[in-house]
Amino acid sequence: MNILLFGKNGQVGWELQCLLAPLGNVTALATSSTDYCGDFTNTAGIIATIRAIQPDVIVNAAAYTAVDKAESEPEQARLINAVTVEAIAKEAQALGAWLVHYSTDYVFPGNGEQAWVEEDATGPLNVYGASKLAGEQAIQRHCHKHLIFRTSWVYATKGSNFAKTMLRLAKERAELGIINDQCGAPTGADLLADCTAHAITAAQRDSSVAGLYHLVASGTTTWFEYASLVFTEARMAGVELVLNDAKPLPTSGYPTPAQRPLNSRLDNAKFQQTFGLNLPEWQAGVRRMLEELAALQAI
Repeated sequence: MNILLFGKNGQVGWELQCLLAPLGNVTALATSSTDYCGDFTNTAGIIATIRAIQPDVIVNAAAYTAVDKAESEPEQARLINAVTVEAIAKEAQALGAWLVHYSTDYVFPGNGEQAWVEEDATGPLNVYGASKLAGEQAIQRHCHKHLIFRTSWVYATKGSNFAKTMLRLAKERAELGIINDQCGAPTGADLLADCTAHAITAAQRDSSVAGLYHLVASGTTTWFEYASLVFTEARMAGVELVLNDAKPLPTSGYPTPAQRPLNSRLDNAKFQQTFGLNLPEWQAGVRRMLEELAALQAI
């Protein structure tokens, strides 16, 4: 199997490089790659790359993810998350290739308290969410053999993430205010990559699995509860924290350029049933990440 991976240096892309390798020959590209174009601001270059490599599977882990910055750069966000994605979808269709793509809980309006299912009406609150929704829709229009995975609150041992930020601040500050009215599921990049490899294998056997799925860890939490687990685990591991007062804050107390959804719960039942996997509770992955950071002496 000939696999083309875009976004190799991102959190998910980094994990995918290892987990896709047993499936076949992987060409992994970043924005800065020179052998082939991996820069999504160069749509023509991406098209040329696909035509040169002739992949059987395209995995797109590249995206414009600067949520607040997107409010002032809507054309850039749309170019990367929708325009170039549409071009990829058309090329995949022409080749008869599978296209795997990652989307986001931000395609929903974030109201209510029920977990969103794949068939629920979308309604992005910000430019980033709108650009990701446009990318989803382009794939659905132009490429029959697609797997679109909506996910949320992605983290990894590599790179920056919420848990690392909280640990750093907890070493510097005695008091912290943390959002406590946004609900979702922290989801590890390693879990996403593992599930992706499994889904690609299943798709090779049965093309009827094509479609849109919610791929997140099980359970839900808030940013405040997530941070509280991080602090507890760090202290148990012997990490000295200055923090002695973590206060829950409403979203209204922390204004940002882009509006955030309060309800980012995604129902992952369809993915589990289709691919025969049990997705772990979010706490398990976070604890594993913290253990890896401790082993690396990164906390």
